[in-house]
Formats: sequence, C-alpha cells, structure tokens
Amino acid sequence: MDDVRVIRIDRGDVGQRLDLVLQRHLHDVTAASRTRIQKWIESGLVTVNETPATRPSRRTTHGDLVSITLPAGARRAVMAAEELPLSVIFEDEHLLAINKPAGMVVHPTYRHPHGTLMNALLWHARDWPAGSRPSLVGRLDRFTSGVLIVAKSRATHAALQRALGSARSSKHYLAVVYGRVNAARGTLDARLSRSRRERRTVISDAASASPSQTVFERLHRVRAPRVGLALLCCRLLTGRTHQIRVHLAARGWPIVGDSKYGKPLWAEIQDRSLSAALQAFPRQALHSWRVSFEHPIAHTTVVCEATPPEDFQRLLIDANLR
Repeated sequence: MDDVRVIRIDRGDVGQRLDLVLQRHLHDVTAASRTRIQKWIESGLVTVNETPATRPSRRTTHGDLVSITLPAGARRAVMAAEELPLSVIFEDEHLLAINKPAGMVVHPTYRHPHGTLMNALLWHARDWPAGSRPSLVGRLDRFTSGVLIVAKSRATHAALQRALGSARSSKHYLAVVYGRVNAARGTLDARLSRSRRERRTVISDAASASPSQTVFERLHRVRAPRVGLALLCCRLLTGRTHQIRVHLAARGWPIVGDSKYGKPLWAEIQDRSLSAALQAFPRQALHSWRVSFEHPIAHTTVVCEATPPEDFQRLLIDANLR
C-alpha cells in the first residue's frame, strides 16, 4: 500500500527548492534520494496546496501544504539509537556541537544503515524532554572530520539555519593541499553545479551553476620538490556541496587524499619518506576546525573548535607543516 505524507512548510523552509525540502523531511525513507524525489515530483506524486507540482525547482512559501504519495517500494527505515562514541564540544538545552570523526557517515543510508552519527545522536538524546529530537544543521562528508552543529528541536533547527547563514557566522576548515600556493590569502570564486553524468560529483565553471566563494589563508608551506605542499585555512562564504574540495582542485591545489577531485601527486614528490606518508593518508585532508555563530535563543556568540584528529596531526608533522 502506498504511503501518503503531508508536510506543512514552516519558516525554516521558506524559499527553498521543493526537492530539497522533501529530502530533508523524508530523511527516514530509505529510497528518498534527491534524484528519486525529483522523479516522484515529475511523475505527479507530489501536490502543493492540492495542485500537482511537476517542477523540483519550485520554491516553497510559508504555510504551503505539501502532500506526497510514496510508492509502496519506498519503505520507511526506522533509525535505531546506538551506543557509539560521541565527542561533544558544546551543549545546552537547545543545541549541541559535535566533533565528527573521519570515516563516520552522518546519516543512515542504504549502504550504511547503522553506525552513523545520527544513530549515536539518538542514543545521546534518549533522556531528552518529550518533543525533542536531534537534527543536523549542515553536513560533513564521510571522510571529513570536525565541527558539526545539531539542533534539539524543529524550531531551533530553523533558527540555526538562519544564524549559520548570516554574515555574522563563520565556518573555518583546515586543508592540506598539493601545489605551490604563492598567494598568502585570497578568494576562490567559481560557480558550482552537479555533473549531469555523475550526480554525486560537483563541477565548476558551469554557466547555469550557483555562485560560490571560499576565502583562503596560507598558514604554512613546504617546497616538496616538483609538487609543493601547503596548509590552508578556508572560510566558507557560501555552503555548496563539496565546495572547498572543488574550489581548491579547480585552482590547481587538490586536497591530499581526495580520491574524487584530487590526483595522486605523491608519486611525483622526490622525498621518498614524504611521498610514502602522503600516499598512506587514507582520506581527504580536510577538517572542520572552527564554527562561530549567534545563539538563536540566548543571542550570545558561540564559538566551537575541534582539534584536528591524530591522523591529520601526524600528516602535518610528516610534511613539516606545523
């Protein structure tokens, strides 16, 4: 039997694309990938205010009543609370900040139904007051470590989205990159969009893509003959998927260990021990180091910092980037 969901758009979803809103609200539906949701919309399975919606790009407004008829095959997955290690940086009655380890998926998927950050958060929230439930405000790639903000209610989630999207907030990342970074600082400005060939890949310089900006500062660099290496601090001015990874790769500074957007440039480094250390690094060398924002309830400034994990620090030592 088909499953019918009805969603009333609140202020946190105002102005967002319909497909993205549904993806967030259908987080418990295993089959609800963005591509699948777009197909459901285009097939007439979604109505807005009782009128069929056929464009995934349609923008939502406050008070819209969205109804979606989920096909019988789109079975709901029940997220289980799992007692997993959780590094809490900050917590109060409204929100918390987590230091996510590299390798941990943030949300259950078909390939990773257990052992995710959300499973750990549900265990952490087992004694929260009725009506409270953890929800992620932003995402980190599986192999990116560092600060991630979590809301404890829908109202706080919407308020945090606004706070983290304002000019008063900041998100800083540390990245180890290949290349000769001669500029001490600068801004990377390139339009980004999903690749038509591979929807999980983001490409730059597409004419119809979304504008995006990343500010960088060079913290350290070494010659690493024939290639060059540097440690950068990157601040997001926009929050596109894979933004830092794509921006740096497009500039000619791919992140060490990035198998999707980088290249195995370790093979060109003449120092054998350094080359071996870079080859052995198991993931993209990207760490969400610092997030600051105005608390949506207390209206105080919250600053959350996460010390880079052991593998990242070892890489900095081996590459003489400290």
